[in-house]
Amino acid sequence: MDKRFLAILAGIVIILGGIFIFTKGSGDENGGGSGGAQPTSHISGEGQANVTLTEYGDYQCPVCAAYYAPLKEVAAKYNKEIFFQFRNLPLTSIHPNAFAAARAAEAAGMQNKYWEMHSKLYENQSAWAGSSSPLNLFKGYAQSIGLDPTKFEQDYASETVNDAINADLDAFSKTGRPQSTPSIFINDKAVENSEMVDATTGAPSIEKISALIDKAIAEQKNQ
Repeated sequence: MDKRFLAILAGIVIILGGIFIFTKGSGDENGGGSGGAQPTSHISGEGQANVTLTEYGDYQCPVCAAYYAPLKEVAAKYNKEIFFQFRNLPLTSIHPNAFAAARAAEAAGMQNKYWEMHSKLYENQSAWAGSSSPLNLFKGYAQSIGLDPTKFEQDYASETVNDAINADLDAFSKTGRPQSTPSIFINDKAVENSEMVDATTGAPSIEKISALIDKAIAEQKNQ
């Protein structure tokens, strides 16, 4: 076979391979990895009792939305005693806008407004969850909490934000737990949802969650 023909053929294969890789990377919302980023560290509270309640959540998850208010109240109730931490676990196979919402929260965090956006996303979940263009709504939330709109959009689309979310996903995978939201840990010990809900209503219970925290605080005192 003509050597010149083989060289041309090889060149076409290389070009097509490059196009495939670029297209695959461009279309992958999750970015394919964390790029070596560390998991996020969005934490509220003073943690004087050396107890940390960590939630791995999905902003589009209706159950997470049901837990939002009780967990917020518990975090306020035990503000001095515990740390409350939220990490991203967007289940994109069933919640197509979850990763985008996590981007919005992380982008807000880059302007020191993480918890404000966190609240906006859960309190307005029904408005954006089914939207074909949720970013337009997220930009409105960004404006309402006083973010620089240009920086918000830049950060929202950045690899830094993408990698941070994927780092949270990687961190969760290391827990060995099945992907389910919300997944809650107290001092790295997994808490079953059945331990946090009212047996009659099936709703998350401030009293049940408080009892778990009281137990963890007592255990820390006895160490």
